[in-house]
Amino acid sequence: MRLVVIGAEAAGLSAASAARRLDPSLDITVFEKTPHVSYGACGLPYFIEGRVRSLDELTVYSAEYFARERNITVRANSEVVAISHPRREVILSTGGRERYDKLIVTTGARRDLSALPGADQPHVFTMDTWAAAERLKQFLASRRPRRAAILGAGYLGLEAAEALRTQGLEVTIHQKTGDVLRRRDPWLTRLVADHLERCRIRLLLDSPAVSVPDSDLVIIACLYRPNTLLAAEAGIEIGRTGALRVTPRMETNLHSVYAAGDCAETNHLVSGKPVWMPLGTTAGKMGRAAGANAAGARQSFPGITGTSIVRVCGLGIGLTGLSEQQAKKEGFDAVSVRIEARDRPRYFQGVPVSVQLTADRRTGRLLGGAVIGERGVDGRINVISTALASRMTAAEFETLDLAYAPPFSNVWDPLLIGARQLAKLLH
Repeated sequence: MRLVVIGAEAAGLSAASAARRLDPSLDITVFEKTPHVSYGACGLPYFIEGRVRSLDELTVYSAEYFARERNITVRANSEVVAISHPRREVILSTGGRERYDKLIVTTGARRDLSALPGADQPHVFTMDTWAAAERLKQFLASRRPRRAAILGAGYLGLEAAEALRTQGLEVTIHQKTGDVLRRRDPWLTRLVADHLERCRIRLLLDSPAVSVPDSDLVIIACLYRPNTLLAAEAGIEIGRTGALRVTPRMETNLHSVYAAGDCAETNHLVSGKPVWMPLGTTAGKMGRAAGANAAGARQSFPGITGTSIVRVCGLGIGLTGLSEQQAKKEGFDAVSVRIEARDRPRYFQGVPVSVQLTADRRTGRLLGGAVIGERGVDGRINVISTALASRMTAAEFETLDLAYAPPFSNVWDPLLIGARQLAKLLH
Protein backbone atom coordinates (compact mmCIF):
# COMPACT_ATOMS: atom_id res chain seq x y z
CA MET A 1 0.00 0.00 0.00
CA ARG A 2 1.50 3.34 -1.09
CA LEU A 3 0.61 6.66 0.51
CA VAL A 4 1.65 9.89 -1.20
CA VAL A 5 1.45 13.25 0.56
CA ILE A 6 1.75 16.56 -1.31
CA GLY A 7 3.33 19.18 0.94
CA ALA A 8 5.89 18.87 3.74
CA GLU A 9 4.83 21.40 6.33
CA ALA A 10 2.51 21.12 9.34
CA ALA A 11 -0.42 19.27 7.80
CA GLY A 12 1.56 17.04 5.44
CA LEU A 13 4.13 15.81 7.93
CA SER A 14 1.51 15.36 10.66
CA ALA A 15 -0.45 13.24 8.20
CA ALA A 16 2.55 11.13 7.23
CA SER A 17 3.55 10.60 10.86
CA ALA A 18 0.03 9.62 11.93
CA ALA A 19 -0.20 7.13 9.08
CA ARG A 20 3.16 5.62 10.01
CA ARG A 21 2.15 5.16 13.67
CA LEU A 22 -0.90 3.20 12.62
CA ASP A 23 0.62 1.14 9.82
CA PRO A 24 4.35 0.31 9.93
CA SER A 25 4.08 -1.42 6.55
CA LEU A 26 2.92 1.58 4.55
CA ASP A 27 5.21 2.96 1.83
CA ILE A 28 5.01 6.71 2.53
CA THR A 29 6.45 9.45 0.33
CA VAL A 30 6.03 13.18 0.90
CA PHE A 31 6.71 15.60 -1.96
CA GLU A 32 7.72 19.20 -1.23
CA LYS A 33 8.32 21.72 -4.00
CA THR A 34 10.70 23.91 -1.97
CA PRO A 35 14.10 23.01 -0.49
CA HIS A 36 12.77 23.40 3.06
CA VAL A 37 10.64 21.00 5.10
CA SER A 38 9.20 21.05 8.61
CA TYR A 39 9.98 24.58 9.71
CA GLY A 40 8.04 27.03 11.86
CA ALA A 41 6.77 29.66 9.44
CA CYS A 42 5.15 31.50 12.36
CA GLY A 43 8.67 32.40 13.49
CA LEU A 44 9.53 34.29 10.30
CA PRO A 45 8.50 37.74 11.60
CA TYR A 46 10.84 37.23 14.56
CA PHE A 47 13.68 36.43 12.17
CA ILE A 48 13.03 39.79 10.49
CA GLU A 49 12.88 41.46 13.91
CA GLY A 50 16.21 39.91 14.90
CA ARG A 51 14.98 37.76 17.77
CA VAL A 52 15.66 34.64 15.66
CA ARG A 53 19.25 34.85 14.45
CA SER A 54 19.14 32.19 11.73
CA LEU A 55 16.36 30.60 9.74
CA ASP A 56 17.88 27.23 10.60
CA GLU A 57 16.64 27.78 14.16
CA LEU A 58 13.09 27.44 12.82
CA THR A 59 13.67 23.95 11.42
CA VAL A 60 11.84 21.32 13.47
CA TYR A 61 12.95 18.12 11.70
CA SER A 62 15.03 17.38 8.63
CA ALA A 63 14.18 15.07 5.76
CA GLU A 64 16.95 12.79 7.04
CA TYR A 65 15.23 12.60 10.43
CA PHE A 66 11.97 11.41 8.86
CA ALA A 67 13.84 8.76 6.85
CA ARG A 68 15.88 7.56 9.82
CA GLU A 69 13.37 7.73 12.66
CA ARG A 70 9.99 7.27 10.97
CA ASN A 71 10.73 5.45 7.73
CA ILE A 72 9.09 8.25 5.75
CA THR A 73 10.63 9.44 2.51
CA VAL A 74 10.53 13.24 2.22
CA ARG A 75 11.55 14.54 -1.20
CA ALA A 76 12.37 18.25 -1.20
CA ASN A 77 12.67 20.23 -4.45
CA SER A 78 10.06 17.89 -5.92
CA GLU A 79 7.03 19.76 -7.21
CA VAL A 80 3.82 17.91 -8.04
CA VAL A 81 2.26 19.67 -11.04
CA ALA A 82 -0.70 17.39 -11.72
CA ILE A 83 -2.78 14.60 -10.20
CA SER A 84 -4.10 11.84 -12.46
CA HIS A 85 -6.58 10.16 -10.15
CA PRO A 86 -7.95 7.65 -12.69
CA ARG A 87 -4.37 6.34 -13.04
CA ARG A 88 -3.61 6.88 -9.31
CA GLU A 89 -0.53 8.93 -10.18
CA VAL A 90 1.01 12.28 -9.37
CA ILE A 91 3.10 13.96 -12.07
CA LEU A 92 6.23 15.86 -11.08
CA SER A 93 7.70 18.96 -12.70
CA THR A 94 10.56 16.77 -13.93
CA GLY A 95 8.08 14.67 -15.91
CA GLY A 96 8.35 11.76 -13.52
CA ARG A 97 5.27 9.90 -12.33
CA GLU A 98 4.67 8.38 -8.90
CA ARG A 99 1.93 5.87 -8.13
CA TYR A 100 -0.32 6.05 -5.08
CA ASP A 101 -3.06 4.02 -3.45
CA LYS A 102 -3.98 6.79 -1.02
CA LEU A 103 -3.30 10.51 -1.55
CA ILE A 104 -3.27 13.40 0.91
CA VAL A 105 -3.26 16.95 -0.47
CA THR A 106 -1.72 19.58 1.82
CA THR A 107 -0.81 22.32 -0.63
CA GLY A 108 -1.35 25.15 1.87
CA ALA A 109 -2.18 28.72 0.86
CA ARG A 110 -0.58 31.36 -1.32
CA ARG A 111 -0.52 35.10 -1.94
CA ASP A 112 -2.48 35.97 -5.06
CA LEU A 113 -0.67 39.07 -6.30
CA SER A 114 -2.01 39.02 -9.85
CA ALA A 115 -4.52 41.83 -9.24
CA LEU A 116 -2.04 44.20 -7.55
CA PRO A 117 -0.12 46.37 -10.04
CA GLY A 118 3.53 46.76 -9.08
CA ALA A 119 3.69 43.68 -6.87
CA ASP A 120 6.63 42.34 -8.89
CA GLN A 121 8.94 45.26 -8.00
CA PRO A 122 12.16 44.42 -6.13
CA HIS A 123 11.18 46.37 -2.99
CA VAL A 124 7.89 44.45 -2.60
CA PHE A 125 7.88 41.36 -0.41
CA THR A 126 5.70 38.78 1.24
CA MET A 127 6.81 37.34 4.57
CA ASP A 128 5.31 33.87 4.82
CA THR A 129 7.94 31.56 3.31
CA TRP A 130 11.56 30.77 4.05
CA ALA A 131 12.74 32.21 0.74
CA ALA A 132 10.68 35.40 1.10
CA ALA A 133 11.95 36.07 4.62
CA GLU A 134 15.54 35.42 3.56
CA ARG A 135 15.23 37.86 0.66
CA LEU A 136 13.61 40.51 2.87
CA LYS A 137 16.35 40.21 5.49
CA GLN A 138 19.01 40.72 2.82
CA PHE A 139 17.14 43.76 1.46
CA LEU A 140 16.97 45.34 4.92
CA ALA A 141 20.71 44.86 5.42
CA SER A 142 21.81 46.07 1.98
CA ARG A 143 19.32 48.83 1.15
CA ARG A 144 18.56 50.13 4.66
CA PRO A 145 15.04 51.41 3.86
CA ARG A 146 13.56 54.10 6.09
CA ARG A 147 9.83 53.83 5.34
CA ALA A 148 7.71 50.69 5.10
CA ALA A 149 4.13 50.14 3.98
CA ILE A 150 2.28 46.99 5.02
CA LEU A 151 -0.85 45.87 3.18
CA GLY A 152 -3.20 44.11 5.56
CA ALA A 153 -3.99 44.34 9.28
CA GLY A 154 -4.33 40.65 9.99
CA TYR A 155 -2.03 38.94 12.46
CA LEU A 156 0.83 38.67 9.94
CA GLY A 157 0.53 42.36 9.05
CA LEU A 158 0.63 43.35 12.72
CA GLU A 159 3.61 41.08 13.40
CA ALA A 160 5.41 42.53 10.39
CA ALA A 161 4.72 46.05 11.66
CA GLU A 162 6.32 45.28 15.01
CA ALA A 163 9.30 43.58 13.37
CA LEU A 164 10.02 46.52 11.07
CA ARG A 165 9.39 49.12 13.79
CA THR A 166 11.93 47.28 15.94
CA GLN A 167 14.37 47.66 13.05
CA GLY A 168 13.82 51.43 13.18
CA LEU A 169 11.60 51.89 10.12
CA GLU A 170 8.66 54.26 9.85
CA VAL A 171 5.69 51.93 9.38
CA THR A 172 2.25 52.50 7.88
CA ILE A 173 -0.39 49.74 7.72
CA HIS A 174 -2.99 49.95 4.95
CA GLN A 175 -6.16 48.00 5.76
CA LYS A 176 -8.79 47.45 3.08
CA THR A 177 -11.74 47.37 5.49
CA GLY A 178 -12.65 49.39 8.56
CA ASP A 179 -11.60 46.73 11.05
CA VAL A 180 -8.53 44.74 12.05
CA LEU A 181 -7.94 41.00 12.45
CA ARG A 182 -11.07 40.20 10.37
CA ARG A 183 -13.12 40.57 13.52
CA ARG A 184 -15.78 43.16 12.55
CA ASP A 185 -15.45 44.67 15.99
CA PRO A 186 -15.24 48.50 16.36
CA TRP A 187 -14.09 48.22 19.99
CA LEU A 188 -11.19 45.94 19.12
CA THR A 189 -10.22 48.08 16.14
CA ARG A 190 -10.13 51.26 18.24
CA LEU A 191 -8.07 49.56 20.93
CA VAL A 192 -5.52 48.22 18.44
CA ALA A 193 -5.37 51.53 16.54
CA ASP A 194 -4.69 53.47 19.75
CA HIS A 195 -1.96 51.05 20.74
CA LEU A 196 -0.33 51.22 17.32
CA GLU A 197 -0.35 55.01 17.50
CA ARG A 198 1.45 54.88 20.87
CA CYS A 199 4.02 52.62 19.21
CA ARG A 200 4.38 55.15 16.37
CA ILE A 201 2.86 52.82 13.81
CA ARG A 202 0.30 54.44 11.51
CA LEU A 203 -2.90 52.52 10.72
CA LEU A 204 -4.99 53.60 7.71
CA LEU A 205 -8.42 51.95 7.72
CA ASP A 206 -10.68 51.73 4.68
CA SER A 207 -7.54 52.03 2.61
CA PRO A 208 -7.69 49.38 -0.12
CA ALA A 209 -4.50 48.95 -2.10
CA VAL A 210 -5.27 49.38 -5.79
CA SER A 211 -1.54 49.46 -6.46
CA VAL A 212 1.70 49.23 -4.50
CA PRO A 213 2.09 52.31 -2.21
CA ASP A 214 4.97 54.72 -2.63
CA SER A 215 7.41 53.54 0.01
CA ASP A 216 10.97 52.28 0.39
CA LEU A 217 9.70 48.83 1.35
CA VAL A 218 6.31 47.16 0.91
CA ILE A 219 5.11 44.03 2.70
CA ILE A 220 2.04 42.29 1.29
CA ALA A 221 0.23 40.65 4.20
CA CYS A 222 -3.14 40.30 2.49
CA LEU A 223 -4.48 38.60 -0.66
CA TYR A 224 -4.07 35.18 1.00
CA ARG A 225 -5.93 32.36 -0.74
CA PRO A 226 -6.23 28.58 -0.38
CA ASN A 227 -3.84 26.93 -2.81
CA THR A 228 -6.41 24.74 -4.57
CA LEU A 229 -5.49 24.87 -8.27
CA LEU A 230 -3.71 21.50 -8.38
CA ALA A 231 -6.55 19.76 -6.54
CA ALA A 232 -9.31 21.46 -8.50
CA GLU A 233 -7.76 20.44 -11.82
CA ALA A 234 -7.85 16.84 -10.57
CA GLY A 235 -11.58 17.10 -9.85
CA ILE A 236 -11.55 17.77 -6.11
CA GLU A 237 -14.53 19.91 -5.11
CA ILE A 238 -14.14 23.45 -3.80
CA GLY A 239 -16.28 24.43 -0.81
CA ARG A 240 -18.21 27.63 -0.18
CA THR A 241 -15.17 29.24 1.47
CA GLY A 242 -13.01 28.80 -1.63
CA ALA A 243 -10.99 26.04 0.05
CA LEU A 244 -11.26 22.31 -0.61
CA ARG A 245 -14.43 20.69 0.69
CA VAL A 246 -13.74 17.81 3.10
CA THR A 247 -15.71 15.62 5.47
CA PRO A 248 -14.87 15.49 9.20
CA ARG A 249 -12.60 12.56 8.26
CA MET A 250 -10.75 14.85 5.79
CA GLU A 251 -12.12 12.94 2.79
CA THR A 252 -12.58 14.76 -0.51
CA ASN A 253 -15.12 13.79 -3.14
CA LEU A 254 -12.48 11.56 -4.79
CA HIS A 255 -12.20 8.08 -3.31
CA SER A 256 -8.98 7.55 -1.31
CA VAL A 257 -8.00 11.22 -1.60
CA TYR A 258 -7.83 13.39 1.52
CA ALA A 259 -7.03 17.06 2.07
CA ALA A 260 -5.87 18.95 5.14
CA GLY A 261 -4.31 22.20 6.29
CA ASP A 262 -4.51 25.65 4.76
CA CYS A 263 -5.85 24.37 1.43
CA ALA A 264 -8.98 22.88 3.06
CA GLU A 265 -11.97 24.22 4.94
CA THR A 266 -13.20 22.91 8.27
CA ASN A 267 -16.22 23.24 10.54
CA HIS A 268 -16.70 26.21 12.86
CA LEU A 269 -17.91 24.83 16.18
CA VAL A 270 -19.87 27.97 17.05
CA SER A 271 -21.59 28.81 13.76
CA GLY A 272 -21.76 25.19 12.60
CA LYS A 273 -20.74 26.29 9.11
CA PRO A 274 -17.66 25.69 6.95
CA VAL A 275 -14.83 28.13 7.60
CA TRP A 276 -11.36 28.77 6.25
CA MET A 277 -8.90 29.87 8.92
CA PRO A 278 -5.29 29.11 7.92
CA LEU A 279 -3.48 28.43 11.19
CA GLY A 280 -0.70 25.98 11.96
CA THR A 281 -2.51 24.46 14.94
CA THR A 282 -5.54 23.62 12.81
CA ALA A 283 -3.36 22.30 9.99
CA GLY A 284 -1.60 19.85 12.31
CA LYS A 285 -4.86 18.46 13.69
CA MET A 286 -6.43 18.13 10.25
CA GLY A 287 -3.30 16.44 8.95
CA ARG A 288 -3.24 13.96 11.81
CA ALA A 289 -6.85 12.94 11.08
CA ALA A 290 -6.18 12.65 7.35
CA GLY A 291 -3.12 10.46 7.88
CA ALA A 292 -4.84 8.20 10.36
CA ASN A 293 -7.80 7.65 8.05
CA ALA A 294 -5.58 7.06 5.05
CA ALA A 295 -3.96 4.29 7.10
CA GLY A 296 -7.32 2.65 7.79
CA ALA A 297 -8.57 4.33 10.98
CA ARG A 298 -11.88 6.13 11.43
CA GLN A 299 -10.99 9.40 13.08
CA SER A 300 -12.89 12.67 12.86
CA PHE A 301 -11.75 16.22 13.33
CA PRO A 302 -14.78 18.06 14.75
CA GLY A 303 -13.64 21.55 13.81
CA ILE A 304 -12.39 24.75 15.41
CA THR A 305 -13.60 27.63 17.53
CA GLY A 306 -11.36 29.98 15.56
CA THR A 307 -8.80 30.76 18.26
CA SER A 308 -5.85 32.99 17.45
CA ILE A 309 -3.38 35.16 19.30
CA VAL A 310 -0.92 37.84 18.26
CA ARG A 311 1.52 40.14 20.02
CA VAL A 312 1.84 43.74 18.88
CA CYS A 313 4.52 45.86 20.55
CA GLY A 314 4.13 44.11 23.89
CA LEU A 315 0.32 43.84 23.77
CA GLY A 316 -1.23 40.38 23.49
CA ILE A 317 -4.50 40.04 21.56
CA GLY A 318 -6.37 36.75 21.86
CA LEU A 319 -9.55 36.02 19.91
CA THR A 320 -11.90 33.04 19.73
CA GLY A 321 -15.36 32.28 18.42
CA LEU A 322 -17.48 35.09 16.98
CA SER A 323 -17.60 38.80 17.70
CA GLU A 324 -21.02 40.33 18.37
CA GLN A 325 -21.25 41.58 14.77
CA GLN A 326 -20.17 38.25 13.32
CA ALA A 327 -22.64 36.39 15.53
CA LYS A 328 -25.51 38.60 14.41
CA LYS A 329 -24.59 37.93 10.79
CA GLU A 330 -24.79 34.19 11.54
CA GLY A 331 -28.34 34.60 12.86
CA PHE A 332 -27.74 34.71 16.61
CA ASP A 333 -29.42 37.21 18.91
CA ALA A 334 -26.01 38.32 20.11
CA VAL A 335 -25.13 40.50 23.06
CA SER A 336 -21.69 41.27 24.44
CA VAL A 337 -19.96 42.90 27.40
CA ARG A 338 -16.52 44.42 27.78
CA ILE A 339 -14.72 44.84 31.09
CA GLU A 340 -11.29 45.90 32.23
CA ALA A 341 -9.71 44.54 35.41
CA ARG A 342 -6.30 43.87 36.83
CA ASP A 343 -4.80 40.48 36.08
CA ARG A 344 -3.58 40.15 39.70
CA PRO A 345 -3.60 42.30 42.86
CA ARG A 346 -2.14 45.77 42.75
CA TYR A 347 0.43 44.79 45.40
CA PHE A 348 1.66 42.09 42.97
CA GLN A 349 2.09 44.61 40.16
CA GLY A 350 -1.23 43.78 38.56
CA VAL A 351 -1.74 45.27 35.11
CA PRO A 352 -4.98 45.90 33.21
CA VAL A 353 -6.49 43.19 31.03
CA SER A 354 -9.53 43.72 28.81
CA VAL A 355 -12.08 40.96 28.33
CA GLN A 356 -14.95 40.84 25.89
CA LEU A 357 -17.55 38.05 25.97
CA THR A 358 -20.39 37.45 23.53
CA ALA A 359 -23.44 35.23 24.05
CA ASP A 360 -26.77 34.37 22.45
CA ARG A 361 -29.62 36.13 24.25
CA ARG A 362 -32.11 33.35 23.48
CA THR A 363 -30.08 30.42 24.84
CA GLY A 364 -27.40 32.05 27.00
CA ARG A 365 -24.76 30.11 25.06
CA LEU A 366 -21.31 31.66 24.82
CA LEU A 367 -20.43 32.57 21.23
CA GLY A 368 -17.02 34.22 21.44
CA GLY A 369 -14.53 36.26 23.35
CA ALA A 370 -11.47 38.46 23.25
CA VAL A 371 -8.71 38.98 25.79
CA ILE A 372 -6.22 41.82 25.47
CA GLY A 373 -3.36 42.61 27.81
CA GLU A 374 0.35 42.49 28.48
CA ARG A 375 0.38 38.97 29.97
CA GLY A 376 -1.81 35.95 30.62
CA VAL A 377 -3.71 36.42 27.37
CA ASP A 378 -2.95 32.92 26.09
CA GLY A 379 -4.26 31.14 29.18
CA ARG A 380 -7.45 33.17 29.35
CA ILE A 381 -8.35 32.93 25.67
CA ASN A 382 -7.78 29.17 25.86
CA VAL A 383 -10.29 28.97 28.73
CA ILE A 384 -12.88 30.76 26.59
CA SER A 385 -12.10 28.51 23.62
CA THR A 386 -12.61 25.43 25.77
CA ALA A 387 -15.94 26.81 26.97
CA LEU A 388 -17.04 27.39 23.37
CA ALA A 389 -16.10 23.85 22.37
CA SER A 390 -18.14 22.59 25.33
CA ARG A 391 -21.13 24.78 24.33
CA MET A 392 -21.20 26.36 27.78
CA THR A 393 -23.66 29.07 28.73
CA ALA A 394 -22.61 32.34 30.31
CA ALA A 395 -24.12 31.16 33.59
CA GLU A 396 -22.06 27.97 33.50
CA PHE A 397 -18.94 29.89 32.58
CA GLU A 398 -19.44 32.20 35.57
CA THR A 399 -19.15 29.23 37.95
CA LEU A 400 -15.82 27.92 36.63
CA ASP A 401 -13.34 27.00 39.34
CA LEU A 402 -10.33 29.02 38.17
CA ALA A 403 -7.05 29.03 40.06
CA TYR A 404 -6.27 31.88 42.42
CA ALA A 405 -3.15 33.01 44.23
CA PRO A 406 -1.88 36.62 44.41
CA PRO A 407 1.23 35.97 42.22
CA PHE A 408 -1.05 34.70 39.42
CA SER A 409 -4.50 36.26 39.55
CA ASN A 410 -7.13 38.11 41.52
CA VAL A 411 -9.81 36.38 43.60
CA TRP A 412 -12.21 37.26 40.81
CA ASP A 413 -10.44 36.54 37.56
CA PRO A 414 -11.24 39.04 34.78
CA LEU A 415 -12.95 36.21 32.90
CA LEU A 416 -15.37 35.64 35.75
CA ILE A 417 -16.02 39.36 36.12
CA GLY A 418 -16.89 39.50 32.43
CA ALA A 419 -19.09 36.41 32.69
CA ARG A 420 -20.95 37.90 35.65
CA GLN A 421 -21.69 41.09 33.74
CA LEU A 422 -22.80 39.09 30.70
CA ALA A 423 -25.12 36.92 32.79
CA LYS A 424 -26.82 40.08 34.10
CA LEU A 425 -27.60 41.18 30.54
CA LEU A 426 -29.11 37.81 29.75
CA HIS A 427 -31.53 37.76 32.68
